[in-house]
Amino acid sequence: MNQLAPHLDGALPLAAGASERPLRIVHCFRAPVGGLFRHVCDLAEIQKKKGHQVGIVCDSSTGGDFEGTILERIAPMLSLGIHRFPMRREISPADVAATWRATREIRALKPDVLHAHGAKGGAYARLIGTLLRATGSPVTRIYTPHGGSLQFDPKTNAGRVFFAFERILSSMTDAFIFVSQYEEDAFVAKIGRPRAPMTVALNGLRAEEFVPVTPNADARDFLFIGLMRPLKGPEEFIRALAIVRDRTGRAPTAWMVGGGDEKPVYEKMVRDLGLSEAVTFRAPMPPREAFALARVVVAPSRHESLPYLILESIAAGMPTLTTRVGGLAEVFGPDADHLLPPNDAERLADAMMQSLANPADAAAVATRVRAYIRPRFSVEAMAATICRTYRQVVTAR
Repeated sequence: MNQLAPHLDGALPLAAGASERPLRIVHCFRAPVGGLFRHVCDLAEIQKKKGHQVGIVCDSSTGGDFEGTILERIAPMLSLGIHRFPMRREISPADVAATWRATREIRALKPDVLHAHGAKGGAYARLIGTLLRATGSPVTRIYTPHGGSLQFDPKTNAGRVFFAFERILSSMTDAFIFVSQYEEDAFVAKIGRPRAPMTVALNGLRAEEFVPVTPNADARDFLFIGLMRPLKGPEEFIRALAIVRDRTGRAPTAWMVGGGDEKPVYEKMVRDLGLSEAVTFRAPMPPREAFALARVVVAPSRHESLPYLILESIAAGMPTLTTRVGGLAEVFGPDADHLLPPNDAERLADAMMQSLANPADAAAVATRVRAYIRPRFSVEAMAATICRTYRQVVTAR
């Protein structure tokens, strides 16, 4: 029986005489893209520096050259290696073969901790961890949703199915680590309070990411950056650009930086709305390089947990227009009233026009929010909380 309190707050000491031996840690997730991927890479790098042995298991069919470069950079740090094979986003019969292969590879790594990330990675890793436990492995199963299935409405059929599955998987989880207070609250509200302990480890940034970015001399008005899929709201950004053009007679200039299978849909939308001369698409690139391309970042997300790109743009001193979803109120703090409603291109267009007409006001808000997040969102604090949770759960077991 788990001896930890229902919620870990970092104050619980290790058991007397608890070993501080290095841990064998395997991170399992589906897609090596976006904020989840960055989170794992940051965490793995710090864990390696702390003397732990770390490995990654993820999908082989997702990600492009940009993500491949990141994997090549971190590969020498991962003594347990990078293991990639197809993992589909949707549930399919192929999951059986993928689970079997992942089980063989993870068993060979002999992990002390199997850290599951995201909905699909969370299902794979916790099922595999439970199979390994049944055959005598002492592996500890940790889960971080990163939004994941929490995006679903519990009143829909899809929501009911996913949340029922999450309740089953909760019994196969030794601890939950959430990236925001919003994520923890949403999990409890939609799925229920688990018996396993929970803690919050806010997504964190490195000190050098707080160096301001100066826009290029030819910077455009706006930047959309990130995975181009409906959850991120790229169509709301495009609609808002068209609304501003129709109101003022001039289309704002913009870059749309990112990838994704649905990117051609948004390229067609730009053409159909007559915005091709004002909007240019670019492949994924390092965020700070992208920030220099524009004067204002726009992120009209429909669902988030605690997005890195918003943290990065704020840390870089960029005026950032985004929505009141997920943990973004935790990021904006006293300036949370500047967050916009999701799915509202008219309100987004209003905010974009205000940023163009009053750049000094937009810069003042950016400065205040940057000062607010700097002491609160540290990658070192994030990693320390996560590793402390590992140790506490391993020791208790």
